[in-house]
Amino acid sequence: MNNQGKSGLGRVIIGKYGNLIGLIVLIVLTTILTNGMFFTQRNLINVLRQVSVNGILAVGMTLVIITGGIDLSVGSVVALTGVIAALLQPQGTAAAIVLTLLAGAAIGGCNGFFVTKFRIPSFIITLGMMTIARGLALVFSKGEAISGLNDSFSAISESYISPSISLTVFGFLALLIVFLFVKERKSSGYERKIFTFNFIGVMSVLFIAAAVAVLVWLIGFRGMPAGVAVFLGIAFLGAYTLNQTRFGRYVYAIGGNEEASRLSGINVKLVKFLVFLIMGVLAAVSGMVLAARLNSGVPTSGVMFELDAIASVVIGGTSLSGGYGSVGGSIIGAFIIGTLNNGMQLLHIDPFYQEIAKGVIIIGAVLMDRKKK
Repeated sequence: MNNQGKSGLGRVIIGKYGNLIGLIVLIVLTTILTNGMFFTQRNLINVLRQVSVNGILAVGMTLVIITGGIDLSVGSVVALTGVIAALLQPQGTAAAIVLTLLAGAAIGGCNGFFVTKFRIPSFIITLGMMTIARGLALVFSKGEAISGLNDSFSAISESYISPSISLTVFGFLALLIVFLFVKERKSSGYERKIFTFNFIGVMSVLFIAAAVAVLVWLIGFRGMPAGVAVFLGIAFLGAYTLNQTRFGRYVYAIGGNEEASRLSGINVKLVKFLVFLIMGVLAAVSGMVLAARLNSGVPTSGVMFELDAIASVVIGGTSLSGGYGSVGGSIIGAFIIGTLNNGMQLLHIDPFYQEIAKGVIIIGAVLMDRKKK
């Protein structure tokens, strides 16, 4: 293969797998610097627990940003829905979950209504909702944490799914992911470029196999934490929705060119409204997972969660100008943020430097996005 071909292949690999390669390098470096403390079953389960809350938000934020919007209210909605779930505990766990999801849907729907009906920039609407939701969380809780949640509710995050069931479910999902990947590659015309198709296909399968192997190893610890299972399930559904459904195609089309999408017959207002509604529901799920993990509804929780979610999406390769991105990339971005935070904690680095590091990474990711264009 000539140098030009190698250069083109290199650009394809970096373009598609740059963030994943960065995550692997970060994991290796963190493991070395912590003398192996990072890459242990107990610590990696802890990382998964931490990432699950941000990862759920990142799935919804991916949809919002691909359409060209932004949602700054999710951190406050996490706090508010956590408080709502805690207050509704006397009504039973099932009722608390359903009503909390409806509350999240109402908040997301409110954001979507004002954005689509009055054409107000999502930045402004969600900034206002961020303040409103935080204030409501403090009002409903009277400024205090609501503790003593039911064991059945705490099980949302703290219980473990047995290793046998976990292995069966994730084995099935792994096979399904490989099937969908092969189907997508065949339909995208990569079979015409035999070497590139084979190389990238083999790399993708190896990455998936490695991820499954690590999951199997972790599941052997005690099983899969329920909160992590919720996160992975939502991530799979989000990726499937974007890549395999008409709604997902509409999301990409609107982000690419909203006016052209409208002229082609897409109900732009409805799609954008649904995107913000989904974001509200996922923020409620994240709020319940966090409340279950803390065993309390904390009105001051969720601070800066919106920035972590946005950072995960940007690091994952989603364009802030809309029209391009993936749930898989955002999940990798969430793991980069989680690995960075956990590694710094293990190294006893001042937490303030974590924010500096995340800021540098975000700026770097945005610069790379600009360079691609």
